[in-house]
Amino acid sequence: MSKPAVLVSACLLGVACNHRGASSPSDATAGLADRHRLIPICPEVAGGLPTPRPAAELQPDGRVRTADGTDVTDHYLRGAAAAVDLARAVGATEAVLKARSPSCGCHQVYDGTFSRTLVSGAGITALALRAAGLTLRSDEDLAQRE
Repeated sequence: MSKPAVLVSACLLGVACNHRGASSPSDATAGLADRHRLIPICPEVAGGLPTPRPAAELQPDGRVRTADGTDVTDHYLRGAAAAVDLARAVGATEAVLKARSPSCGCHQVYDGTFSRTLVSGAGITALALRAAGLTLRSDEDLAQRE
């Protein structure tokens, strides 16, 4: 019998795709491979954004903007749709996402002021995956269990 699929933020698996052009490897996330088929995706890249790219934050109005005010919401929406499509295609019912990301954050995100202030909430992809019925955990949730 095949292992169940879990959608994973690609940066957590060592793919250099975050806004800085680096990865955010998570041993706890990689360790899931013993029991699961890990399906990596970077919604921002899937949505058409380059690596590296300017940092962006989710705004109180639901848009995603960079510090200079550039609206990148459409890229985030396309990436979220791609993540949902991929999850459905592979039969994933769970996702492990990068904490605090304006795309993948599933518990908290930055408040849109670029002051590193966190607020309760979820990123664009996290919201879309949750609406599609997936169970979400962050890399930090997994790390706390170790």
